[in-house]
Amino acid sequence: MAIAVSALVVVTLGVTAFADDGPSGTQPASSPIVNPEPSIPPETLVLATVGNLRVQSPVAEDAVTAIGFHGTSVGALVLQPVGPQANQGILARLWHRITGSEHRGLPWYQLESGALRTLNVGAAADTDVYAPVDGTVVAIRDHIVSGRQFGAEIELRPSSAPSLVVELQHVRADPSLSVGANVAAGSSKLGTVVNMRRIERQALARYATDGGNNVAIQVFPSATLGVP
Repeated sequence: MAIAVSALVVVTLGVTAFADDGPSGTQPASSPIVNPEPSIPPETLVLATVGNLRVQSPVAEDAVTAIGFHGTSVGALVLQPVGPQANQGILARLWHRITGSEHRGLPWYQLESGALRTLNVGAAADTDVYAPVDGTVVAIRDHIVSGRQFGAEIELRPSSAPSLVVELQHVRADPSLSVGANVAAGSSKLGTVVNMRRIERQALARYATDGGNNVAIQVFPSATLGVP
């Protein structure tokens, strides 16, 4: 077995001498713009976990342009991605295949080094956004960038982890959504994706169409946000 692994590593090193498969290996940023998908609630598709909390995709699977993880401000909890890392080094991918430890699920990209505290679910502007967890809406406030409002920040208290708060950004809140409303993962509409690429470059743009527009999700202890 050791001889076989050594041989595979030697071959792999030879391949990497002529190809760059690191984090910079990306789809071109000039990929064609896609139109938002029709209003179809997403099936159960878990993208990340925090302890026993499962964070589902807030958009339908066929509307997802790319998935990314990166760090964020102090206070957010570290997320555990469910799928395989798409821009993982070739040696690490080879090792997972040899040991049979490959992940199942949608592939994701690490957008910067460090702990993974923010989940970006890429989708075209105006795509419908649904609750990623079962729970209750505890806050809806304006999302301000450079003194201008771009959608809302929506906070949900998960029923399976009431000591936590799931925060979504880059979402234009549905007019019918209100604080105190109960929401169900994958069926309760929260709003639509805001076109953020008009004002700032999105890190997901390296891998996704539509300029990297996305729903950003973070998980905080409720005390960090002052939520009772």
